[in-house]
This record gives sequence, C-alpha cells and structure tokens, in this order.
Amino acid sequence: MTNDDQGQPPPAPFPGAGAEPHPAPGPDGSSLPATEAPPSQPRETAAPVPAGPPAGRLRRLAAALAPLGRRARYAVPPEPEDGAAEPFGPHSIAWANHPIATGFLGAVGVGLALLGFFVLTNVGQLMVWIAVALFIALGLDPLVRWAEARNLPRPLGVLMAMALLALGAAAFFGTLIPTLVSQTGQFVENAPGYVDDFLASEFFLSIDSQFQIRDRLTEEVNKFFADSGAVGGLFGGVIGAGTVIAQTLFGTLTVLVLAVYFLASLPGMKAWAYRLAPRSRRARVQALSEQITNSVGNYVMGQAVVAFLNATYAFIIMSIVGVPFSILLALVVAILAFVPLVGALIAGILVSLIALTVGWQPGITYAVLYFAYLQFEAYFISPRIMHRAVAVPGAVAVIAVIAGGALMGIAGALMAIPLAAAAMLLLKEVFIARQDRR
Repeated sequence: MTNDDQGQPPPAPFPGAGAEPHPAPGPDGSSLPATEAPPSQPRETAAPVPAGPPAGRLRRLAAALAPLGRRARYAVPPEPEDGAAEPFGPHSIAWANHPIATGFLGAVGVGLALLGFFVLTNVGQLMVWIAVALFIALGLDPLVRWAEARNLPRPLGVLMAMALLALGAAAFFGTLIPTLVSQTGQFVENAPGYVDDFLASEFFLSIDSQFQIRDRLTEEVNKFFADSGAVGGLFGGVIGAGTVIAQTLFGTLTVLVLAVYFLASLPGMKAWAYRLAPRSRRARVQALSEQITNSVGNYVMGQAVVAFLNATYAFIIMSIVGVPFSILLALVVAILAFVPLVGALIAGILVSLIALTVGWQPGITYAVLYFAYLQFEAYFISPRIMHRAVAVPGAVAVIAVIAGGALMGIAGALMAIPLAAAAMLLLKEVFIARQDRR
C-alpha cells in the first residue's frame, strides 16, 4: 500500500462481488434476512387445449373474433378529473404571435368563411330539411318522455311516436291525393262545358259584339299552337311541375327519415352538445338547453292539438252548410292552423270565399260560426293547452312569424314562435342576468 492510499477508506465492494445482499421483501411487505429468500410462487402454465372436433374449433375461433366484429359506439367522453393537467400548456401556441403566422391564420379564416358561405348557399335546401326534421323530433320527444316515465324503454317510445307520425302522414296523403285526382278529373271532364257556357253567356256576347274578342282569341290560339317554341315551353312546364312534385315527395321522405334518427339519438346529441360548453358553465348550459327543448316540444304538441280541433270544427261546419270539397279544405285548415296568429285567420277567409260560390247564406253562416270559434279558441282552448310552453308577446310573435315566413317559407313561419321563445329565454337568463350582476 502506498502513502497516497494510507488513511483512505476501502473502496465499496462491487455489487455482486462480496457485497452484502439487500434484504428481500417478504410476502407481507416486511424484509427478510439476507439468508432467507421469499417462497417461490409456482409459475402458471397454460393448460394445453385438447384437440377437438372441427365444430369446437370453429366455436373457439368465433369467440376469439367476436370482439373484432363489434360495432364501435361513439360514447360521450368521460368528464376529466379535478386538477387534471390541460393537454396544451399556455405557451403551446406562442408561435401565433409572429406576424407571418398571424397573417396566415387570418387568410385561412377568410378562406374557411368563404367556403362555409359557398356550402350554405348550395345546400340551403338540405339545411331546411335538417331544421324541419329536428323540429319534428323535438315535437315528438314529449311522447317519448311520457313513455319513459311509465317505465317503457326509449326505443319503444320512439317506435310509438314514429308510428303516430307515419299514421298522420298516411292519412294526409291518402286523403289528399285521391281527392285531388277525382276533382282534377271532374274539372277536365267539365272544362269544355264551362267554356261553352261562358261563350254563350249574355255577358260575353255583349263584350264580343263591341271588341271582337272571339276572333282575337281564335287568332291567338292558332298562333300559339303554330309556334313550336311555345308548345315546347308548355310541355316543359308540365315536366317542371312533375319535377317539383317529385322533389317534394323526396324531401318529405328525407325529413321523416332524419326525424326518426334525431328522435332516436336525441339524448346522445344533447350530451355531445353539452360537452362543447366550458366545464364551469356546463350545468347552466344544460339547464337552459333542457328548458328550451322541452318548451319547443310542448309547443309543437300543443299546436298540433289546437290545429286538429280547429280542422275538425271547420269540417263539421262545412258539412252542415254544404261547402264543396270539405275534406280537402279541412286539411288546408289544419295546415294553416299550425301557423300561429295568422294561419287560422287566413284559413277562415279562404274557406269563406269558397263558401260564397255556393251562395251568400252558406258563406256568411260559415264565416260567423268559424270566427266565433276562433275567439273561443284564443281565450279558452289555447291558454289551457299551451300553458306549459314559453309565452311570447303578441308583437314579437307577429314579427317572428313574418320574418320566418320571409326567410324559410311555411317551415320558417311554423318554427318562428319556438325560436323567438328560445331567444327571449336566453336574453332573460343570460344577458339580463349578467347586466344585473354588474
């Protein structure tokens, strides 16, 4: 040993070379002496699978592949735990402060806005169909909730609601189409007689003697049929009318199918929508959303009951006073009665004018009885049926109906009152409440 090594502690033994072994932990967590080792556990070995017949192998193979064939369910992600770290830190987007990155992001934003405008302008009809289907789904949701309150599964409630909707649609088209076909056939059959009677009337003869209308009409008709472009335009108009009818039927089928899917998946859609809100305000957003959707559903169901009573009463009065086409006019009254405030008024005026073609007594009788019923409905029926829906002031309702009709036609007028009620609720519960806290 040299002088430099004197007084230095001996080097630590290399692990595994003369060093004391560390005590091994026992089965209960306590340390055992170095000389004792924990009892060795028997190593489990897979039991050999006996070779069976081919049917048994196929069953085992099917059981092993069963999880692979299961359909993936897009469940709502679980709520994060309190104190969980954010996936992105505060400095993860610091690069966006650079001028080039800011300009690039601005250009991308403008491009996305233009793309969204282009998509909306080209699929506007589809957006209307989706809105109507969602409106129908929210309107049928009270029936499903009623079934669920009586311990019925939701799929059965959805099936009941859609069966009711399909029954109503079948009754509507089953009554409308045969009536239109029969009345159109009668008109085409009697049209020559109507023309002959008009041409032989004293009124037409007196005018024809002064202005030679018969000769001018004959000349214009000959010119029309001699012009191939005019005749082609006539056939094009017929084809265009057929195209409109086909598009209407396709749109109706699309709306019904979407309504079925929306009604069946409404709880999941709500859950996904609630997750888009910040966690601190999610409970408030959920409460307001549930109040809005329940109000829309109650309004639609209540308006359907009011329209059914209105059309039934109108049909009874038309049958008593002898108004023609009473079934078809009752369907028109039911459709117009869905439009709040002005729909029933327009239906009453329209049917009264048609009743005047029979005589002044049926016309006046129907007008007096129907408009008297509208007063009774406004003061006694509607308040009792619509008491669970959100109330909307009259001026706001009129403005909403006019604006909805101008934007989306009849569908917009039908959805105007629930949307106005939702806007007023948000204004009251969010904006006014925030202003009161300041």
